[in-house]
Amino acid sequence: MSEKLLKLKIERLPEGFFLATSDVLPGLIAQGRTLNETLEIARDVARKLLESYREHGDSLPQSLSNI
Repeated sequence: MSEKLLKLKIERLPEGFFLATSDVLPGLIAQGRTLNETLEIARDVARKLLESYREHGDSLPQSLSNI
């Protein structure tokens, strides 16, 4: 599987953690202690979500139909 860019929204939480979400890929939520850790977790979550769509024969969100 090739890698694609996915737009993420990154927030720094009051507790000091980082939170990543995506309007493009519903269900993508990742939290980490550092920005790098959060991005790594988000990458893994995105892969798992896309694998799940494919394994279950579900249509990808329209914004991701070219992936």
